[in-house]
Amino acid sequence: MSDTHRTPDPAQPEEARTPQGEASPPPAEAKEKKPGAFGADVYTWLQALVVALTVLLLFFTFFGRVIGVDGHSMDPTLNNGDLLFLQCVGYEPQQGDVVVLHKDFGDITTPIVKRVIAVGGQTVEIDYTTSTVYVDGVPLEEDYILEPMEQPDSPYAQGTYWEVPEGSVFVMGDNRNNSADSRDNRLGPVDERYILGKAICTILPFQHVGLVH
Repeated sequence: MSDTHRTPDPAQPEEARTPQGEASPPPAEAKEKKPGAFGADVYTWLQALVVALTVLLLFFTFFGRVIGVDGHSMDPTLNNGDLLFLQCVGYEPQQGDVVVLHKDFGDITTPIVKRVIAVGGQTVEIDYTTSTVYVDGVPLEEDYILEPMEQPDSPYAQGTYWEVPEGSVFVMGDNRNNSADSRDNRLGPVDERYILGKAICTILPFQHVGLVH
């Protein structure tokens, strides 16, 4: 009768040698996460957050800024409380741009948001009977205004014709009947140096997020 005893294979690891018929030992459990790994993940995440915030801070410091809309002079284009991102560096005012400027006049001592109607060297004429604004004698197509213009009651805003000096802009709100702007002779055409920047987009509230036209 043949001998059924098997000689152990010396090449086989000791722990893998099991008597015939016996079950192999269960595989080793997966290594547990090293203590402190969670803290390392949090530290890495915080580092990334700090870098992102630093980049944003530098961007807003040198290239733009964020400012809120206060009031209803730009309805329906912008609403009270909207948060705007402004382009500040390398900006040259253009007709039709929405800008934020800061020049005290009358009771107004905070930045205001207005639309550029004309730039330096152009003329502005307003016909309140037809609610029409003319720039260099050409009527503007203003589908952005809230409602037809009415003659202002303010004694400071009775003018209807302006010549805009070089380096200045003539601005008006889209809500013409509720806007203190260049029609007020205490402000008039505004030196471009008072412009803080061009409104590029609204970033808050979320339902108003979008480009400013």
